[in-house]
Amino acid sequence: MELQTKDLYNPSMADIVAVEELTETEKRFEIQLPGDTALKHKPGQFVEVSIFGFGEAPISICSSPTKRSTTFDLTIRKTGRLTDKIHLLTAGSKVGIRGPFGNGFNASDFEGKDILFIAGGIGLAPLKSMIDYTIDKRDDFKRIIIVYGTKKPSEILFPSEIKKWQERDDVEFYMTVDHADADWKGNVGVITTLIPPLKLDEENTVAAVVGPPVMYKFTAMALKAKRLPDKNIFMSLERRMKCGVGKCGHCQINNSYVCQDGPVYNYLRVKELEEAI
Repeated sequence: MELQTKDLYNPSMADIVAVEELTETEKRFEIQLPGDTALKHKPGQFVEVSIFGFGEAPISICSSPTKRSTTFDLTIRKTGRLTDKIHLLTAGSKVGIRGPFGNGFNASDFEGKDILFIAGGIGLAPLKSMIDYTIDKRDDFKRIIIVYGTKKPSEILFPSEIKKWQERDDVEFYMTVDHADADWKGNVGVITTLIPPLKLDEENTVAAVVGPPVMYKFTAMALKAKRLPDKNIFMSLERRMKCGVGKCGHCQINNSYVCQDGPVYNYLRVKELEEAI
């Protein structure tokens, strides 16, 4: 893991290059580190974002390291004092950045295999980094299957990217909403309803799952029903992450610090942690 800030604790002041409103509560921010420095992150990692006087929060990187050499994207949901302030910022504003931190997706676990991406709600943001990575290195992977669910159509993220995925012959894309509106023509139901119809090569399929905590149990059950081995299931978890460097202990689960050992865990490890709680 390569850090681009001066040290673990002092943020670098980065520029917001562009801001895109995605939904009523989510915006995408394109960030440039000082001196045109590359972040050199791995898919699934996060950075700490700060504004002096308002605080700091861990935010997953939603762009692939294959996309740009000197900028990266963060998708931030407006949920409180700090994120409310961030949502008021525009191109040219500055934010503090520490990182990248954490254990992201290991590309070697996915190479030469069918990949099943399962994203619930804002979980598509951190998972998008790995999705873009696999598409940009398409020859290294076999099937790419994306399953995405939101509560309602107005909460769908990255509509322009989704349209491109749907138009590709080498990507299989399935989407559902929990509650439809009058204009919705697609599938209605929770995200796990999209899994049983999938025809999967159980020994050669690797799943990457990101979403709200309530989703993981039922998604794991659906994948186990498809006979996917535990070792082929990877989950990105969040658990009260704060400092990002394993010092504050807020994210600790038994003997594991999510900010360092995670946020990406193999399902075998997730079950060990669950048993230890």
